[in-house]
Amino acid sequence: MIKKIIYIITGLILLSCSYIIFQLFAPLPIGSKNIEIQIPKGSTFRQAADIFAKEKILRDKNLFLFLGRITGIDRKIRAGYYSIYSSMDLFDLLKVLRRGQIIEYEITVVEGDSLSEIASKLEEKNIISKEDFKKLSTDKNLLAYFKIDAPSFEGYLFPETYKIPKGMEPTEVIGMMVSKMREKFSESFKQRADEIGLSEREILTLASIIEKEAAVDEERPLISAVYHNRLKKKMPLQADPTSIYGIKSMKEKITYDDLKRRTPYNTYIIRGLPPGPIASPGLKSIKAALYPAKVDYLYFVSNNDRTHIFSKNIDDHLKAVKEYRNKKKLEKEDNEYIESAG
Repeated sequence: MIKKIIYIITGLILLSCSYIIFQLFAPLPIGSKNIEIQIPKGSTFRQAADIFAKEKILRDKNLFLFLGRITGIDRKIRAGYYSIYSSMDLFDLLKVLRRGQIIEYEITVVEGDSLSEIASKLEEKNIISKEDFKKLSTDKNLLAYFKIDAPSFEGYLFPETYKIPKGMEPTEVIGMMVSKMREKFSESFKQRADEIGLSEREILTLASIIEKEAAVDEERPLISAVYHNRLKKKMPLQADPTSIYGIKSMKEKITYDDLKRRTPYNTYIIRGLPPGPIASPGLKSIKAALYPAKVDYLYFVSNNDRTHIFSKNIDDHLKAVKEYRNKKKLEKEDNEYIESAG
């Protein structure tokens, strides 16, 4: 009798194991289609099981719940959109859930990106339209929520590669980028800003100008020094990129008419810093804004090779400008000669 019971129990165990193994490795019952399933925020594992069962992804919901419990997956499930492929089995689905492998879009904000350029990247991934992003970027309530004392989020979205879950609210995307900036703008940075008498907004504004002017890392502290020295002497900053901010792309050529245009950002017209940043500065430019080189330069002009010539007085600066123009003229003549020879 005991042997018979043992045989029955053993048979049941083997049958149960066979059933579990079959369910684990048999393709999910979704046919040849690939689908996306959303697990809403705050969902429990059981609620996720209900969603999968409703979408006819599970053959046995109770087994799914049991496996989730013994593997610990039921303790926390990540909200988001999950891709379910026709080739997946239950074991694959459990692995995906354990890893929290939701659909994410990769967005890279590079140093010097403007809000317009960031908006284009977000629109490309169907996260938010450029028009809606533009409205959000100047929303006063949203700016106040993130404690931003500036006309917009310009300069507060830190250059980084972000993985943005599908379905994430655009305000959360902005929050992610602002949080990254605040993370990088460390306590020591705040203390240094206080030491030199500048606010977070002013440091980011200055850093954004440095970002657009500097092409060589070694020159960032020198360019910063020029602007710090000008601010102390109450001289206009005369930073070319500010003259076209909000008017045309920073990639376009800056003309003499641009320098004369009256805008709140044009530092050829206004004195001091603009109302806010003109782009997203990177960490190197933020550090340069906080720690300018200890030099008394007041001017700089392009050296026509991505570097600049720095000057302490207007006479030396005018000589440097003349030298730059001569180089440009020779370069133009050389190009014209090459074209005619060709």
